[in-house]
Amino acid sequence: MESMAHYDVIVAGVGAMGAATCYELARRGTRVLGLEQFDIPHHLGSSTGFSRMIRMAYYEHPDYVPLLRRAYELWDDLESASGQKLLHITGGLYMGPPDGGVVSGSLASARQHGLPHELLDRSQIAERFPQFQLPGDWAALYEPRAGFLLPEKVIAAYADLALHAGAEIHGREPVLDWQAGAKGITVRTPRGEYAASHLVFTGGAWTSSLLRDLGIELKVTRQVMGWVWPREPERFSLGHFPVWAIDNPAGGLDYGFPLHPENPGLKIAHHAPGQPADPNNVIRDPLPADEQTFRPALRQYLPTADGPLLSLRTCLYTNSPDHHFIIDRHPRHERVTIACGFSGHGFKFASVVGEVLADLATSGKTELPIGFLGLRRFLG
Repeated sequence: MESMAHYDVIVAGVGAMGAATCYELARRGTRVLGLEQFDIPHHLGSSTGFSRMIRMAYYEHPDYVPLLRRAYELWDDLESASGQKLLHITGGLYMGPPDGGVVSGSLASARQHGLPHELLDRSQIAERFPQFQLPGDWAALYEPRAGFLLPEKVIAAYADLALHAGAEIHGREPVLDWQAGAKGITVRTPRGEYAASHLVFTGGAWTSSLLRDLGIELKVTRQVMGWVWPREPERFSLGHFPVWAIDNPAGGLDYGFPLHPENPGLKIAHHAPGQPADPNNVIRDPLPADEQTFRPALRQYLPTADGPLLSLRTCLYTNSPDHHFIIDRHPRHERVTIACGFSGHGFKFASVVGEVLADLATSGKTELPIGFLGLRRFLG
């Protein structure tokens, strides 16, 4: 009987986090196998849609900022290693009531960590960014270092670099089950069995099916992204228009990007958990109500962008109970590391998450500050 191939680390899921992890492990000389159930990259999970925002003044929590500092450094490294333009710095404008979550939270992070920023009142917003029509008592925080990443190109670049560094990556090979013991890990797929010293789960929306004993409820939701052609397109071109986010009075926020040639049109979406979904049976074709998830924000706040619809796409959020990430060792298996629950705001961290997961898989610890993302917070 032929013996199983043995690896130092197996990475289950080669999306954004998994591809970055494979690269970090391979360039350290680690024998790594990446297993992905779909193509690499693919459009069925979370990291799709041609653009993902990156920002440093993090309204969600100031503790993310040190990770973002390192993420920016690693994005620069990825561009240098791949020879591709993957990060566009446009500036970011975050708008809403002064005491609302977006403005006050972004300001708190910026002040705590000494980040470059400007606090703008309504008249200053109108002068510098006349595209927006806002209530008179609103304010905005402008962050010069914000911008966007190209998710499909990022995943492809990480996978390509990982392969050239010696990683083995298999597409269209799902993990069926796995076993963890004192001496190692066994993973079974439709093509065979593999052994490893450590297993890293970066399965995105499919995490719950891979980790049934985790004890944390992860809710997968269907999210809509739209592209329209502005009535005055020159006002929204790359180089003249920032990435942006607006507090939505009904909950969540609306956000968008400048025009850029990766996909025609002005991209806009609503950030809040959408309809609950089964990732294996989610409705990916547009539904009649999908356009209304973002069209009201265009009409109200960006009237000269309120032009014809060009396209609709869906992606998936995997929401943790508190909407913060989960990065930790498995509570019952010391040879298993998990990264999940990125709740729709994780892509910008993929570069640093890859480094963190490579640290945990090879040495059991990391110098990067991830304690606030551990499972312990759910234990009461």
